[in-house]
Amino acid sequence: MHKHPRLLAALILLSFSVSGMATNGYWSHGYGPKSKSIAGACVAMSFGAMCAASNPGSLAVVGNRFEIGAALFMPSRGFKADDNAMTPPYASIPPGNYESDNEYFLIPHFAYNRMLDDVSSVGVAFGGNGGMNTEYDSAIFRNFNNPAGSASSPAGINMMQAFLGITYSRKLNDQHSIGISPIISVQTFKAKGLEPFKAFSETPDKLTNKGTDISWGGGLRIGWLWQVTDKLNIGASYQSRLYMTKFDDYKGLFAEGGDFDIPANLDAGLAYRFHPDWTFAFNYQRINYSDIPAIGNDSGMAFIPPGPYLGCDDCLGFGWDDVDVYKFGLQWEYSDDLTFRAGYSWASDAFEGDQALFNILAPAVVKEHFTFGLGKKLTGGSEINLAVSYMPENEIYGTNPNTGPQTGSVYMDQWDIELGWAKSF
Repeated sequence: MHKHPRLLAALILLSFSVSGMATNGYWSHGYGPKSKSIAGACVAMSFGAMCAASNPGSLAVVGNRFEIGAALFMPSRGFKADDNAMTPPYASIPPGNYESDNEYFLIPHFAYNRMLDDVSSVGVAFGGNGGMNTEYDSAIFRNFNNPAGSASSPAGINMMQAFLGITYSRKLNDQHSIGISPIISVQTFKAKGLEPFKAFSETPDKLTNKGTDISWGGGLRIGWLWQVTDKLNIGASYQSRLYMTKFDDYKGLFAEGGDFDIPANLDAGLAYRFHPDWTFAFNYQRINYSDIPAIGNDSGMAFIPPGPYLGCDDCLGFGWDDVDVYKFGLQWEYSDDLTFRAGYSWASDAFEGDQALFNILAPAVVKEHFTFGLGKKLTGGSEINLAVSYMPENEIYGTNPNTGPQTGSVYMDQWDIELGWAKSF
């Protein structure tokens, strides 16, 4: 019985969420090409079934609709270690510029919404949230060697997340609609090349090179859409913390013995049609990474024996802060069958420079998104939508108490191209 859920999870992730590193921490900047083309500012928009991922309250006004598509995600990431390290008692990262392998990832999605009557609908949406992926073709932690064994190569981590949301949405009156989405989530994780840290772990045999582990869980998203006038919409949604089963094979790495829940997040915003053909959208999003000990606990600890520093409730995490994201979108309905979209977003830093050591495994430092897209209506009620997103390189510099005076930085830039097909019926 134990093997069947793990096999199912593996098939789901292989089919629907082969991902790299998402763009606001490890959170996607949008879901579906329409959303991504306006930098994800769609909490108050009602132009697609994938909007349930941002605001389930919008589906009651979307109508009958099916959507499917895929994104080609292309992150370039790595770190630099400066040549200013000291001899022991400090360890160091061998000086150099390290770029991660694996720069192309395919992330499919699909969504379906069905009106039950004039005021209510049921929908389903499936997609990937992205994740974290690094693979360095080097034993980057070899200078941290201790009796627990030498560091192996390659070194890095791979975490993927997928979500299935089933939404019920209802119009309360001509202006207000609400929605609720129970969410089933699955995530996988594996780590390689972290052997020198076994000496500091509460469970050293469950820290690295254990293959891929799978975690299941779920939670809830609720949403509200207010059509204030024929020009102005206001929307808000909240996703609870998604409680996940533990990564038992990596309970010696993550705080709380392998617990890695998915953080709660809040979206709020507006959409204003200031001209018959032009709509401006704004979103504010907050992602509560700091509430998850495995990701939010301080990573700037000095490894002074005996420890432990990994695996226990108060042990080392990745030192991430909550992230605030500000999203701006513009939609131009150029003609009856052609629409252009553009967007920009800015996010606060996920972590500070003194948390950089473990974050060479997860260099989530992208702050800006520049997005563009278009939609073309076809015959028979179908349409195609395209989104292109560019996330320029950002770099965070820092030090760590374990590496003494050595300085370095982590960096990343990204491209994302998504194409989708949809049909209203």
